[in-house]
Amino acid sequence: MSVSIHPTAIVDPKAALGSYVEIGPFSIVGGDVQLGDGVRLHSHVVIEGRTSIGEGSEIFPFAALGCPPQHTRYAGEPSTLEIGASNVIREHVTMHPGTAIDAMKTTVGDNGLFLAATHVAHDCVVGDNAIFANNAALGGHVEIGHNVMLGGFASVQQWCRVGDHAMVGSQTAVDADVIPFAIAVGNRASLTGINVIGLERRGFDAIDVDLLRQVFRDLFHRDGLFSERLGRMRDIYEKNPLVGQIISFIDGAGKNGICKTANKVTKQG
Repeated sequence: MSVSIHPTAIVDPKAALGSYVEIGPFSIVGGDVQLGDGVRLHSHVVIEGRTSIGEGSEIFPFAALGCPPQHTRYAGEPSTLEIGASNVIREHVTMHPGTAIDAMKTTVGDNGLFLAATHVAHDCVVGDNAIFANNAALGGHVEIGHNVMLGGFASVQQWCRVGDHAMVGSQTAVDADVIPFAIAVGNRASLTGINVIGLERRGFDAIDVDLLRQVFRDLFHRDGLFSERLGRMRDIYEKNPLVGQIISFIDGAGKNGICKTANKVTKQG
């Protein structure tokens, strides 16, 4: 096992370091930290608390990971921050562990790209292949699905969810759940359609993309109550997994409701 630690770095001897870990100048690694194989810390990185970082991840200067969460009810409980493999975490990114209010952990998936000054708050769950542009921020208890992109300065209110393959535009303020496959923009956020370009880039079949566009129109642009339109989609597309994913997501809506078109929110019930 070959580990490279710069002489000016401060690494607690109890920290668990995988093979070929590199720790740059003036970085600080706490005693409960676990770094997987091939993790690289540039200079001036701080990793504290019960934080684990998966293999092949790269952390840039002035990122601070695992510091106590910004919550008035945090009382020093042994919560965790779990970051997956092959993430790129750029300058000044902050990610905080969970709290006893929720699941006691914050989770970030694999292959994420977190640009400068982005923030993942306590008790969040972020899926694989996330892209957070500069200054995008999550409030506490937010759930981000797989293959989600947040534009620069986008913010997601606490307890909201953003579904798989969704895109949140630059400077958008999300205060309700964003369904899978959709685009949300504005302050406050509203849906503008299906994330067609993103789906095409990920290899979705053109037939499936067209189907999702039709379902979007039927859900959000037809007459009648939303619950009635949702019921029709449930009956028509009972066995379609993509539509089923949207319906299941809507069924799981919490108190923030579902983000709609024209800056409206659909409440369940």
